[in-house]
Amino acid sequence: MSLIPAFEIGLWNAWIPMFYLASHPLLIRLIAGKDTMKRLGGPANLRLTNTQKRISNFSTTIFVLLIIYSVFLPLRLGTLWFYIGLAICLIGLITFTIAIVNIANIPTDEPFTRGLYRYSRHPMYATYFIALIGMGIASASWIFLLLSIVHIAPSFILATSEERWCLELYGDTYREYMNRTPRWIGMPKAGKSG
Repeated sequence: MSLIPAFEIGLWNAWIPMFYLASHPLLIRLIAGKDTMKRLGGPANLRLTNTQKRISNFSTTIFVLLIIYSVFLPLRLGTLWFYIGLAICLIGLITFTIAIVNIANIPTDEPFTRGLYRYSRHPMYATYFIALIGMGIASASWIFLLLSIVHIAPSFILATSEERWCLELYGDTYREYMNRTPRWIGMPKAGKSG
């Protein structure tokens, strides 16, 4: 990784995977349907505090900067950085898509507890972060990596709000799910699989 990454518009730049990640609300709508989009809600459903809203807006601003930067950030084709980053990014993008398919296959009156949601209460955040890290490595850009970390850090706060909202919505069913499933990634606790 160089101290100052290249900055040039090109066809083979980091915008390709960023476009996919940026389009995830559309993907959810296409794969999972309009009802799932309503169910996922957003800040209104989560009843975020003003501080949490500011943090969420800050994260969104960083994401927009990442998208703009990705247009000018060439992938380091043919380098070890590229191949390692590409593998990590593809793992993130594929599992991110699997998480979207998982929510499409869960009835609207149940919490998300199947598929990747058995191993993580927030697989979309986790896999999204993996994809961003992979893009940063594939482009050999420490700036992209740093912005990715700054962008994803607020998910720790939003995840707590989402869980509080799910507890209100699903009660003990969600509490049991929280007790057996790691927040970010891991194996469900023994004897309590769903």
